[in-house]
Amino acid sequence: MTGERASFRTIRDELSRRIAERVWLPGTLIPGEETLAEEFGAARATVNRALQELARAGILERRRRAGTRVALHPVREARFIIPRIRQEIEGRGSDYQYRLLSCEEAKAPEVICARLSLQPGSRLLHVRCLHLADRVPYQFEDRWINPKVVPDALQADFSQVGPNEWLVGHAPFSTAEFTFMAAAASAEEAGLLQIREGDPVFVGERITWMRADPITLAHLVHPSSHRMVTQL
Repeated sequence: MTGERASFRTIRDELSRRIAERVWLPGTLIPGEETLAEEFGAARATVNRALQELARAGILERRRRAGTRVALHPVREARFIIPRIRQEIEGRGSDYQYRLLSCEEAKAPEVICARLSLQPGSRLLHVRCLHLADRVPYQFEDRWINPKVVPDALQADFSQVGPNEWLVGHAPFSTAEFTFMAAAASAEEAGLLQIREGDPVFVGERITWMRADPITLAHLVHPSSHRMVTQL
């Protein structure tokens, strides 16, 4: 890099991007402080501060004389494990079934664009699907995917693999937002989940980003009996 000397935040964010985008794979020995300082035009102390922050976040592993490596579970696992719905259901001893309801590229509603900080009228991939456990509706997934960040999603076959499972394997993220709430089932949700309209439902919403770019917004609706278990 040339020009203005990079700040530790600039270096930290760039190294985080390389790890999240798998330029540096888990377990990889990354360049030393002197090499990075030369690349970014920064002092070694500045590079050291950036590396320390990433190490504290669990993204890097630093050992004296052994150098600095990408943690075996970087970015996603170090902060929050995005569950694969198939594994969640099978982990409870149930048979997993999946049903694609619709998949189309469409102009996103204003509320979705606002949530993702996108320009009004942005075109996103809209995927709606149902996950079942022992043939009983378990989760209705209503998801918007940003093809500018994940262009391969436009060619993905979501009739066979759900977007949750596909994205976990194809779209690493750097930050995420999780929201959980109670709500009343809409007519559509009630029909899909085999409950009555207005019955209570458990709703989870998840947004992921790659740096400043939104990847996806998922609206996940479960019957009120749902229990959420996660790992940190």
